[in-house]
Amino acid sequence: KANLINTDYAISLQDYGDHFAQNLDTNAYASVADGATIDQARAAITKITDRYPDVTIQDQTEYKAAQSKAIDQFLGLVTALLVMAVLIALFGIVNTLGLSIYERVRELGLLRAVGMSRTQVKRMIRVESVIIAVLGAVLGVAIGILFGVAMQRALADIGITELAIPVPQLVAYVVVAGIAGVVAAIVPARRAAKLNVLQAISYE
Repeated sequence: KANLINTDYAISLQDYGDHFAQNLDTNAYASVADGATIDQARAAITKITDRYPDVTIQDQTEYKAAQSKAIDQFLGLVTALLVMAVLIALFGIVNTLGLSIYERVRELGLLRAVGMSRTQVKRMIRVESVIIAVLGAVLGVAIGILFGVAMQRALADIGITELAIPVPQLVAYVVVAGIAGVVAAIVPARRAAKLNVLQAISYE
């Protein structure tokens, strides 16, 4: 019989034995005979597999649950990597704003001299930080969606025929990015607000 599971090619068992050294079955599928129940089929199969302690028997529901669990674990890993990426991005935003303030000392001093308050300076830095964070998040989401569409189309031949875009989660990520931008701006905004006006104006 030809094996059509997990492969793009179908060959007979004889051809497989002639050309492949590893003769090991990873999956075996059985259909329930007419008039038999799942429990009866499981009991009959168990009598055969009792000699093989590493063999697991699953019906369709259990198999789907196992596959879903593996996918959930993978998504959990991706989420953990995403959290790490956000933390790294926070440090990047802090460094970017710190460098921006260092290069704009005279500009900030002039703004303070013409009447801008410390609160307004802090707000300006926070807005800049949020813009950087949100633009980065939107760009990342757009690129991620494009890669997701491309991957789904590439894997359509092996059964991945549906594409689901979790819009609420993506919107939540963008919102979190905006909040992260506010957090990242705390230290740079305080530094900018504490600049001495006279020293900042005379800064070269």
